[in-house]
Amino acid sequence: MVALGFALLLPLADGAVARERGRDRDQDTAREALRRGEVLPISRILQLVAQHQPGDVIEVQLDDNRGRLEYEIRVLTPTGRVRELVLDARTGAFVRFED
Repeated sequence: MVALGFALLLPLADGAVARERGRDRDQDTAREALRRGEVLPISRILQLVAQHQPGDVIEVQLDDNRGRLEYEIRVLTPTGRVRELVLDARTGAFVRFED
């Protein structure tokens, strides 16, 4: 019984390690994009988010949407609703809301 439980945990541990390595690569990619001037820094993006949607930022993600880098920002509004705001990562221009 113990051996079976251990065998079931191994694939989960391997998956966790792979996800962590993926996050490290994502962070390196984002850091390089910032260094090259391809994206605005998070501090500037957060200022722009506050202009479009009041609330608390709960998640920020940098995505490649058909060759255009976008920040997808989830905001918890004062009414308790979660809204996703999408900004162009290079310019900070508003792209769309996703609910």
